[in-house]
This record gives sequence, C-alpha cells and structure tokens, in this order.
Amino acid sequence: MRAIQFKDFNGYLANSSSNPLNMAHKGSYAIRNLNWQVNQGEHWVLLGKNGSGKSALTATLIGQAVRESGERNSTIKHVEIVSSDAQKQLLNQELIREQEDDAPSLVRDILYSASDAADDVDSFDGNTLDLALCQQLIEAFDFERLLSRHFRDLSTGETRKLLLIKALSAKPDLLVLDEPFEGLDAHSVTKLREILDALSSDALSSDRTDISFILILNRLDHIPSFVTHYGYVNAGQLQHTLANPAEEQITDLLKLLHIETTSLSIPKAEHSHADKAFSGEVLVNLQNAKVAYGGEAVFQNLSWTIKKHQHWQLTGRNGSGKTCLLNLITGDNPQCYSNEIEVFGYQRGNGESIWQIKQHIGYISNALHMDYRVGVSALNTIISGFFDSIGLYQPPTDEQKNIAMQWLELLGLDNKQGTPFTQFSYGDQRMLLIARAMVKHPTLLILDEPCLGLDEANRLRVLMLIEKICEASVGGVSGSTVIYVNHHREDRIKGIDHYLAMEDFNQ
Repeated sequence: MRAIQFKDFNGYLANSSSNPLNMAHKGSYAIRNLNWQVNQGEHWVLLGKNGSGKSALTATLIGQAVRESGERNSTIKHVEIVSSDAQKQLLNQELIREQEDDAPSLVRDILYSASDAADDVDSFDGNTLDLALCQQLIEAFDFERLLSRHFRDLSTGETRKLLLIKALSAKPDLLVLDEPFEGLDAHSVTKLREILDALSSDALSSDRTDISFILILNRLDHIPSFVTHYGYVNAGQLQHTLANPAEEQITDLLKLLHIETTSLSIPKAEHSHADKAFSGEVLVNLQNAKVAYGGEAVFQNLSWTIKKHQHWQLTGRNGSGKTCLLNLITGDNPQCYSNEIEVFGYQRGNGESIWQIKQHIGYISNALHMDYRVGVSALNTIISGFFDSIGLYQPPTDEQKNIAMQWLELLGLDNKQGTPFTQFSYGDQRMLLIARAMVKHPTLLILDEPCLGLDEANRLRVLMLIEKICEASVGGVSGSTVIYVNHHREDRIKGIDHYLAMEDFNQ
C-alpha cells in the first residue's frame, strides 16, 4: 500500500522562490510534533483558520519542508497540486516570458506540454496525461473555446480551471487541492463536484487505481461527501484527526472553526471625510457599454445606473465580463474612453484624472491581491487605503493611524501591526486588503469576490461587515454604496436588493 507517514516530525517551510506553496508567504512556517499517515485511497480534508498552517502542512506532506527532527517516509510516486500560489507561479512564469520577448503562451500549449508522445498518452511533467479524461474535463468545463487563447487573457476562474484540468488529467497517486472551488462560478462548482465524486470512485478512468485526495478548504459547505478523514490544523500542528467520523464528531470539530461575530462595529471615518465625499445622487451611469477583444465581444448593450445608497450584487459565470465592467468604472480598462460613461459627475474622456475618480472608490479584487506584493506592515497596508496606493509613500496622520489600528483590532490582528504584509497567510492578506478598501469609507465600495480564500469564520465576519456598511448608508449622507461580486447565492447580503446578471449582456 502506498502511503506517506510522519513520526514525531518537526520542520519548517523555508523561503524558496521555487516553492509554489511558499510564494505568497515569504516567511518560515513551523510544523511541530507531526504524527500523521495518509494511505492510498483515503480522502482527507484539512480545516483551520487563516494562518493556522494548512498550506505549510501540505508542503510538508509533499516533501517541501526542511526536516529538523523526526521521520518522513513516503511510497507515493506522483503528486499534483492546485492552489492559488501555484496559479500565481504560472502567471509569474508567463510574465518572465514576456519580459524576455518570448511569444505569449497559448492555453493549449500550457495544457498539452511536450506533445510528442503516443496518441493515447501524452508526456506531462515527467508523468502521463490521460488524454481521454482530459477531453472529458475540457467538455465538462466548456473549455474547448479557450484553448486557442493566450494564457494571459484568461480570467481568474478560467485559469483555475486550466490548472484543475492539468492536474486531474495527470493521473496522480496523490492530488492536493488547496481551495479548488474558489473563483469558480456556480455551474463550474457543480461540475467540479461531479468530477471529484467520479474520480474518488474511479468512475472516470478504467486504469486509475486508488487516487488519494487532500483538500484544503475554508468553506464548510464545500466539503465533498466522499471525504473519509478530517484534520484540524492550528498553529502549525495537526491537532485533531477523525477517521470515518460520525456526524456528532464532525459537528464538534467544526465548532473549533467558528468565532464570535455578534459584536462587530465599523470604525468611524476621518473627520474630514464629509468634505471629500461626492455629493451627487448618481454615482455611475453607463449607456450601451461594450467591451471587446480581437473583435469578440465580452459583453455589449449594457446600460447601468448606480445611485447613492443603492447596493448591487453583480453575478456571472467565469469570463462573462464582471471584472471588465468594474474596470470600466475605475478607469483601469482603456475601453472606458470608447464608451459613454459618467462616474462621480465626470464624463469619461473629458480631461479628468484617474485619481479624481479613485478618491471616491474603495476596491478589493483578486488582481489587486496579486499586485500587492510589497513588504509594508499590516498597519501601513490598511493606511495605504487612504491614499489608494500599493504600499505607503507619505506620512499618515495620527487620526489615520488610529483608525487603521481599530480595523486591525476588528480583524484580530492588532498584535501583528508591524508584521510585513508578505508574511501573512493568503486569507489574512485578504482580510487586510478588505480593511484597506473600507478604511476611508469610500462613496463607492467595490468588493470583487471579497471572500475568496477566507475560512468560515472570516467569511462570516466579512459578510457581517458588508451588511453593517449597507445598514450605515440608510438615510445617511456619508455611507458607502456597495457593489458586491460573488458566485455563491448563500452569500447574499441583507440590504443588497439590486442585481445585475452579466449573462443578460453576453449575447
């Protein structure tokens, strides 16, 4: 039987630019007193709060941690991994190619690496690619139309699908999926659930033998029914494990993940906020907007008016143009100048500066998270929201420091105010960037999948924060108007009662 076994293992995840699991962390994560065995055919889910060490434990599992003492023994031959950090590594590789003036990679080239093997089996990173399974996955994810595109033209969700197709088709003995459902639309989540269910029972491949899954999940409702083992991670230790648990045991374990959320209150804005706030009634007005690339329309004939204190939920499948639409508003898409758009009283293209627009906007998105790679402290990360900058380049006022500290206390990170942003876990980085977006109480608060990568407790905390922001705007003059983008119907916010579905404009 193939297995990975740890006995009294102590080690750490060191800085390594080649380690895809460590790219976002830049610090050293300790693993202590690890006694754990993963056997062939077992399916594990690892749960824990942001920063608990789940990804570090996974790196240790696949041999990427430095051993200080104890034992690690493995007879597992082939491991595949899908994670946000692996996704970031793939993007960085493509950026390096472009800097070296290489032709941009096609999606097909990335998926079918080394395509000189036999008809039924293709070489893949030194292993084999199941072409029949690969084609099934391409059809399931409606991915055929994307194979001829440039990799950099894919949306976040489409890039995640590419990694999933590659990893699932590679026939690994052990498949590590770090938040595999994050960034996927509801249709794709359903498809992935079906695929994982089939793979767990060997239903998709006649020659597949006892694949093992390790799933790192933050959302409790994403736990598949085929999971056989549960693990709870805290402070770099696998503190609790359950094998084929009863429902009552699972309930007790999940209680460890919840935190008290009933006492949340939003820190106040700066005293000068009212003087800076936009006083008009209509914040955004788009008429027959269209975005197209290479003659192919992403969306078209979209008219949208956003009024003060009128909160919106924006939905749509991966690639439907949600982020493109938001970038028209913020001015980060150059096609904003070829469309009829009025933002905060400015008609686009009439000499306004991008900062005249962004001073009224707070923004969190996956792209911003990818770009925020500076090593400023947690406190200064939040303060940078006052200045709409990545990093902090001017001295803040005492009032701004005080408000930022209140946000850190709200997030439970006030004891880490001096810790560099790059040393936080992905989930804690996300929480800091959400606070950065909210800190100046912007006229328009754009939350593009704000819960991406958050554990259950922090997800609930963010949803409650958004709800309180919506409540604060009712009848007020300085509350933020919210645009909330997500794929999960159950994450609807009380107070948001306007909806825009991108599918209506993809014809």
